[in-house]
Amino acid sequence: MRMSEFWQLVEEEFGDGYGRVLVDSHVLGELGYRTGADALADGTHPKHVWRALCIEMDVPKERWLGRDKPIREGGRAD
Repeated sequence: MRMSEFWQLVEEEFGDGYGRVLVDSHVLGELGYRTGADALADGTHPKHVWRALCIEMDVPKERWLGRDKPIREGGRAD
């Protein structure tokens, strides 16, 4: 996943304004209690940040790949 894809998913799911605030300020336990922005700056792959956001914010698994892309059989979106 490229950064542009990451931001597209964030904006689709949470909206442009709230999505950016969420990535910048919401602490994610799955990422070592860092914000998504801190994790990305530290070199965490965007797909791991996206997955952590999805889990933390209770995004339904069928939307982990975006609103128009169905989740693969087996429930994994990566």
